Amino acid sequence: MNNLIHRITASRFWRSFFRHGWPDNPLDRSLVMTSNIFFHLHPVKISFKSLKASYSLGLGIISLIIFIVLGITGLLLMFYYVPTVERAYSNIVTLQTLVPFGQLLRNLHRWGAHLMVLVVVLHMARVFYTGAYKPPREFNWVIGVVLLLLTLGASFTGYLLPWDQLAFWAITVGTSVAAYEPMMGSTIKTFLLGGPEVGQEALTRFYALHVMLIPMGMALVTSIHLWRVRKDGGLAANQIEENDSNE
Repeated sequence: MNNLIHRITASRFWRSFFRHGWPDNPLDRSLVMTSNIFFHLHPVKISFKSLKASYSLGLGIISLIIFIVLGITGLLLMFYYVPTVERAYSNIVTLQTLVPFGQLLRNLHRWGAHLMVLVVVLHMARVFYTGAYKPPREFNWVIGVVLLLLTLGASFTGYLLPWDQLAFWAITVGTSVAAYEPMMGSTIKTFLLGGPEVGQEALTRFYALHVMLIPMGMALVTSIHLWRVRKDGGLAANQIEENDSNE
């Protein structure tokens, strides 16, 4: 029996799934961390203090979970939404009144978007006030700022899609404010609206940005962000001691 088990576990097929043995020695225990896709998201070495829930509040993981929920609910909403000025608002009304659980689906996406903006801002504040942006993590801080801007962009572009009075005038004011940017203001406004005012061209562009370009960019930048967390590790011990002394 032991010979059979050894032949199975030593086979090429078994090794293609399980790249290491039972973690009963230092080598296999380290391989559990370095070869497992789920554990691979976490740094190999972190400070003990950063493991406390009160230290990071799990805001980064919460942001990622909300992003996944928004992706799933947004994909389902696309089955009932047509980005035209004639049908956009009626599609939203139909979704909320006739489609089973349609109101719940839309509210999950809408409030999830608001919650993600809040959580990402809190996450950035936590990183700043705990000094987690310091070397060697300054590059990841820049990546986080890019993610914050993409999150705000996703929230802004999604605001027009219901095509109601609130959305119409909010985007009208928002793009008018963007036009005051001294160097490329008019270009930005023209790019977003596709014309002199909020209309079909603007709705089409906001829809494309909201469901394709910005989510793809967020997925790519988030992957880089998680990879850098893995490479950079947690907050260094001397930084924690410095923060404790400042407190």
